[in-house]
Amino acid sequence: MSALRIRKAVIPAAGYGTRFLPAAKAVPKEMMCVADRPVIQWIVEEALTAGVDEVVIVTSPRKDAITAHFRPDTALNAALRAAGRTEALSELERLDRIGDRVRFVMQTEQKGLGHAVLCAAGAVGEEPFLVLLGDALVCGERPAAVQLVDAYTERDGGCVIGLEQVPMERVSRYGVVAGTRLSDRLYQLSDLVEKPTAAEAPSDLAIAGRYILTPEVFAALRQTTPGRGGEIQLTDAIRAVLPHTPVYGLRYTGRRYDIGNPVGYLEAAQAFAQRDPRFQGRLPPPPRTRSLR
Repeated sequence: MSALRIRKAVIPAAGYGTRFLPAAKAVPKEMMCVADRPVIQWIVEEALTAGVDEVVIVTSPRKDAITAHFRPDTALNAALRAAGRTEALSELERLDRIGDRVRFVMQTEQKGLGHAVLCAAGAVGEEPFLVLLGDALVCGERPAAVQLVDAYTERDGGCVIGLEQVPMERVSRYGVVAGTRLSDRLYQLSDLVEKPTAAEAPSDLAIAGRYILTPEVFAALRQTTPGRGGEIQLTDAIRAVLPHTPVYGLRYTGRRYDIGNPVGYLEAAQAFAQRDPRFQGRLPPPPRTRSLR
């Protein structure tokens, strides 16, 4: 039996953005501009490129700007039309079509990433789904979400976790996995550990902001008690389904940027601008060294 198609994506975007204060007090970090559009739009477009029909954004009542961005503004469209601003109008009409495929779920309490994903359970239902973290942008030739869907299809289902290699001295900042290599970039996972010390870490492969999860993860999240930091950890729930659900890790190509902090955001803005023909040749080249946070 072939794997069920991935029809829905979840983007957790309800956090306070404390690493980006004071800027994130009034403007959600997901609404910070990278090249010509906000971070959240880049991530929604990545999900749609992977073939999903609907994107579920888990947000909070404090982040009206995210909701407004994906809702039509008829007055603005009319003003652009009257002024003959056809290019800008075309972009907004494209955004309106994207917005037709976006729905919102509120997370009224901050209880961790696992809780944010669980908030989307009613919108997702009993089917596999993508998760794209709202503070992770990936710049590369092929979108990371597309690569995960390809791996999911190749393995005929199961969970697929996006991975990247990190220096051992930094593994304590990530969820880290153990597993057996199946091919150059694909692994069969046997364990996941949330923010281990270097001595505890089973490898240097860190979870990197993109997931395909099966609905069994929702049931596991409902049974998951608060873990490290007093939060409900998504990593703990994925670990709980390992005995009865295949879980794979994919070391996807492309560079992940943590836009939850100013340095990562500035690096992402430069990298994405360099890919836009309108900005090429007008900016200095991005640094060649990679700094993982």
